[in-house]
Amino acid sequence: MQLAGHTVHFAGYGKSYDFMSQHRCSNLHRTPREVCLEGEDGFFSLKATLWCSKWILLDMLRSVRNVRRLIRDHGFDCVVCDTMYGGVLAARLTRTPCAFITNQNHFNGHNGTTNPVWRILNFLIRRYLRLADHVLVPDYAPPDTVSEYNIRVPEGEEGRYTFTGPFYVFDPARYEYAEETIFTSFGGEPYKLPMYRMLRGIADQHKEYLFDVFYTGAELPESSDNFISHGYVPNLYEHLARAKIAIVHGGLTTLHEALLFEKPVLIIMDPNHPEQQNNARKIVDMGAGTAVDGRLLTKEVLEAKITKTLAIVPRPFRGVHEMINGRQHAMAIIEGLCRDHQP
Repeated sequence: MQLAGHTVHFAGYGKSYDFMSQHRCSNLHRTPREVCLEGEDGFFSLKATLWCSKWILLDMLRSVRNVRRLIRDHGFDCVVCDTMYGGVLAARLTRTPCAFITNQNHFNGHNGTTNPVWRILNFLIRRYLRLADHVLVPDYAPPDTVSEYNIRVPEGEEGRYTFTGPFYVFDPARYEYAEETIFTSFGGEPYKLPMYRMLRGIADQHKEYLFDVFYTGAELPESSDNFISHGYVPNLYEHLARAKIAIVHGGLTTLHEALLFEKPVLIIMDPNHPEQQNNARKIVDMGAGTAVDGRLLTKEVLEAKITKTLAIVPRPFRGVHEMINGRQHAMAIIEGLCRDHQP
């Protein structure tokens, strides 16, 4: 967008704000937190998250007020929200075109199981998303949609949803490829630490494995001769390119990256995180990896899953991505919304 001559402002909170700050995004604003994520025993906890987010209505109103002020102060032609709900209502109140980016508007458990809370949430989210002018899904079109089980395009709204493809540009010639390490990244939340410690125990007993481990929080287990701890690194791709397999938590972007680098994945499914469970289900359907329920995870189970994943032949996928330019696709839609807003 900036290379095309547009002025872009960025806004966010928490890890999102930290990431944008580290990458020196221009015109960066800090917005109030809408929701906080909490966990226990290494996994996401809905109960703890709901308690932490008990003031969510008040926090949402603060978010709406903040974004509305930014719109008024800077005269934006379009607001683009990446799963930031306050921005949608702020855009609607100011009659500013809005694009909403998401890979999930449908909640269900393993193999499609559901409950009354998820059914209510699905109804509310889809109704709320009608406030946006367009919904961008940063995923491949069917049949390669990794978030297939997390997205339901409402009947009659097909024209408002676009599967753009991922937004990043992938140049395989930039990287040196190898099959040397076990790439491991579960994110930076403190409740993930028990799994990192379990991996450290496996590394101590299996010197034939070399673990390349990434964690943006504090107190990651110390490095050893075959367990290399990293904090923030400017380019994860350099490390992923040299991996045999990747052990990840099942987020969409991470799975896309593993597919593009043609690395089999071992997904440790968060038992309370339906999005990751459904992404894992699709990856297994595609023959691109294995998955294990975090509730069943022991050192012995993890060792067996690593062995099984190492035997998977990577799925050729770069050709699929080369035919898609998610950035250009998304930008064309956003520019169209901006043109509609011109007086």
